[in-house]
Amino acid sequence: MKLIAWLRPVQTCTALSEIIGPLQSRSFQPDFVPRDPNAKPIRYKYPDVYDPYGPRPPPSDKIVQLAERIAALPSEERRQIGPLLREILRHPTLKQISVEGMEGAMGGAAGGPAKAEEKKAEKTAFDVKLEKFDAAAKIKVIKEVRSFTSLGLKEAKDLVEKVPAILKQGVTKEEANEIIEKIKAAGGVAVME
Repeated sequence: MKLIAWLRPVQTCTALSEIIGPLQSRSFQPDFVPRDPNAKPIRYKYPDVYDPYGPRPPPSDKIVQLAERIAALPSEERRQIGPLLREILRHPTLKQISVEGMEGAMGGAAGGPAKAEEKKAEKTAFDVKLEKFDAAAKIKVIKEVRSFTSLGLKEAKDLVEKVPAILKQGVTKEEANEIIEKIKAAGGVAVME
């Protein structure tokens, strides 16, 4: 009974297509304004450098003073800042990509003299490697390793136990010699590479 009462109004409508027809044409044909064929495209002015985060605030006075103090340091001390910050912040050290074998692609004649000049260049960054240590002096060696690295006790112990191991990378010759002397005094043997 209820079904018939519900269908009766649908039957009284003139035709379903009359109801839907205008709605379909209106939904598929929005208010359309034809584009002027002679109109030129809009030229947008883009910035030279796109910064997705927007304009940044100027650095604080503290940062400006720190930058001025760094700039005033001698060049030897400025070179030590980068490796020290990398060590403190625990950033990985990037290794250089070898270009050996690339001379053929760049021209064999030009590669010969350039390679001779590279060998003459003096090495400025050294790695300190722990070769061996006395078993009785293991604790002293671990303490020394912790003193010049930012490692915890467990990390320093693991590093010392897997000898030969590189203790510190990219240090100056003077700093490497100091580290070697400290390790030697503690009862270990370290070398500079």
